[in-house]
Amino acid sequence: MKVLIDHISKVYTDRRGEKTEALRDIHFAIEENEFVVVVGPSGCGKSTLLSIIGGLLSSTSGQVAFEGARADSKPHTAIVFQDFALFPWRTVLKNIVYGLEEQGLSYSDQLKISKKYIAMVGLQGFEDKYPHQLSGGMKQRVSIARALVTDPHLLLMDEPFSALDAQTRTLMQYELSRIWEETQKSFLYITHHIQEAVFLGDRVVVLSRRPGRILDIIKIDLPRPRSEHLTIEKRYLEYVDTIWRYIKEQAREALEELP
Repeated sequence: MKVLIDHISKVYTDRRGEKTEALRDIHFAIEENEFVVVVGPSGCGKSTLLSIIGGLLSSTSGQVAFEGARADSKPHTAIVFQDFALFPWRTVLKNIVYGLEEQGLSYSDQLKISKKYIAMVGLQGFEDKYPHQLSGGMKQRVSIARALVTDPHLLLMDEPFSALDAQTRTLMQYELSRIWEETQKSFLYITHHIQEAVFLGDRVVVLSRRPGRILDIIKIDLPRPRSEHLTIEKRYLEYVDTIWRYIKEQAREALEELP
C-alpha cells in the first residue's frame, strides 16, 4: 500500500495571532515495504510532519492519503516515540498487548500475536519484567513490538534512539534494519543523525531549516542486509557527505540571520 504525503503545509498561530510556518509544501510518497528516513536541521518540522502523518496533528493545507486502504481495515499507522512512552505499571507483555486489548481481541489471541513480536525483538524471558527493570535499549524494543502487534500499514518512528547511549544506539540500528527486513512493512523514520539515516533508509528526504521544505530526496543504493561493515564503504560515506553539505549550508544560513 502506497502512502502519499500530498503537498502538506503547516502554520501555527499563537494566542496573539502571530503565525509560524513550520512546513511548506511537503510532497513525497512512501512505497509499499519501503524504509524512508526524514532528516534535517533542528527545528525544521520533522516531528510536526510525523504527527500530521500519524493523525495527531492537522495540516494547514494538503493531505495524507493511504491509497487502497479501507476505513475499516487495520490501523493505518503506529508510532514509536523517542521517550519510550511505556506504562510503568504494566509488564513488558502487558505493554505490548495494549493495542490488541483496545481492539477487543481475546486474551488467547493477544498472547498468540504478541509471542511472534516478542521473539522478533529479542525479549523472550522478559515478559513479566516492568519498565524500570529494563535498559534503555530494551525499553525501545518493547515500544517497537507494541507498535508492530497491531499490524499497521505504516510504522512511524520519531527519533526513537536519541535517548540511548552511542553503543546501544548503534546496536539498535542493526536490530531495526533486521526487524524491517523481517516485517517488510513501510517505515517512516525521523532523525537528525545523518549516518543513521543513510544506514537505515531506502530513501532519505532532506528538509531545509524552518519552514521545512524538501531540498532533495536521495535514493540510498546500498546492499541489504545492512551490517557494520557498510559504514566504511566509499558509497556510504559519499551519501553521508552529500547530506551533510545540505545540512551544513542550512545551519550556516540560520546563523547568518541571527541579530
